[in-house]
Amino acid sequence: MKRIGVVVKDQKEAIEKAEELETWLTAKGFEVLIRQNIPAPITSHHCLVDNIAKAPGDLSFIVILGGDGTFLSAVRWVQDTGIPVLGVNLGAFGFLTETPVEQLFPVMEGVIKDDFTTEERILLTARVMRDGEQVACQTVLNDVVVNKEALARIAHIHTYIDDDYLTTYQADGLIVATPTGSTAYSLSAGGPIIHPALKNIVLSPICPFTLINRPLIVPGTVVIKIKIEERDSNTFLTFDGQVGLHVTHKDSIIIQKAPHTIHMIRTLGKSYYDVLKAKLKWSGRLGAVCVPTDV
Repeated sequence: MKRIGVVVKDQKEAIEKAEELETWLTAKGFEVLIRQNIPAPITSHHCLVDNIAKAPGDLSFIVILGGDGTFLSAVRWVQDTGIPVLGVNLGAFGFLTETPVEQLFPVMEGVIKDDFTTEERILLTARVMRDGEQVACQTVLNDVVVNKEALARIAHIHTYIDDDYLTTYQADGLIVATPTGSTAYSLSAGGPIIHPALKNIVLSPICPFTLINRPLIVPGTVVIKIKIEERDSNTFLTFDGQVGLHVTHKDSIIIQKAPHTIHMIRTLGKSYYDVLKAKLKWSGRLGAVCVPTDV
């Protein structure tokens, strides 16, 4: 018997939909494992948690009922199992949970028949080193953010690429994002949209002091090191916007591509560009032609 995992947001509508989905799947001969939304953990010394907190490896796929926050939480349960995940939107925006809840059962009809493809998404690991010891580590799908916790003062963020000094960002903060995260906080900060197939990393300063500090795309093979100055004592490091910790000038923040990836289910007939157009509300008349005129 195939087993299917369901991660559900702690919300009445989501719980009711999960129960409806469980009944539907059970009637078709599937075993269903339902898990409530995984709360953000206390920042760990380890990039992956132990096997007790990991999704069972025999799950055929996992359905996530909620918003993008629920999806990001579920990634911590999936970890490095390689289990495909399908996001169903019951939130406000739903860039990761791209399947509308109204289409849940038609989409599931295809998924249980293996009528889908998967799209591989890279993750980042971020380690905090202090006095030669690793004091924190998290694996993220969207981004790692360094920013000032309070007061309208800029941070001084020394940034290195593969141990080569890049620049000191004088800004409200710095976002280090995956292609998946390029449509999240990084996009709001003026960063570019990166197709997930490129597997690059983007550095986007938040409200930089000088206009010459622009977003930078680097290969996914690099190691990024970040240090802040002693005067920037009220600086916070955030992982996927869900958990974080205070950092000081004594800390080195090491960010690089994680050794494992997440496999997002994409139903046939729906491309990444379809999602962009729908979520970003891009418009324009198909077939319109711009004809130059003589001046």
